[in-house]
Formats: sequence, C-alpha cells, structure tokens
Amino acid sequence: NDYGADLILEKNGEKIAIQAKRYKGNVGIAAVQEVIAACSYYGCDRGIVVTNSFFTNQAINLAKESVIAVELWNRDRLKKEFGIK
Repeated sequence: NDYGADLILEKNGEKIAIQAKRYKGNVGIAAVQEVIAACSYYGCDRGIVVTNSFFTNQAINLAKESVIAVELWNRDRLKKEFGIK
C-alpha cells in the first residue's frame, strides 16, 4: 500500500519519491512505472529508483522518456555516491 514509493523525501520545497529494489537480476520497467505513479500520487517533483543491481534497457528508456524526471541509481552509482570502493 505504498503507491509505488518506499520513501518520500522533502527538502527546500522539492519532493522526491524513492523506490528501492534489492534484486539479484536486473531491475525492469515495472520499478520505473511504480515511481512515476508514486510521483503523481504524492505530488513529487521527481523520482529515484535505487538498486543493488542494474537496470534493463527498457527501464532506462522509460526513465529517459518520462515526463516526470526519474533518476536510476544502480550499484555503480551507489558506490560512487557513498564513496564505496
């Protein structure tokens, strides 16, 4: 019953929906659809899908083409953001 968001962040008037996926395989288009729906439902400015894995090409394409800004944070991005080697 989270309407596609595991976490809603709000700072300086910006609202962000976060969808987290812990997968062994690649994360698909459904996760991007979920965060887009969450942005609409909760009135968010943008969404982020975070995973310990990677994303399918379809997920990447939908995130790029979405009217709502969606960032995809894969394993490599998480390492970079948090300074993990």
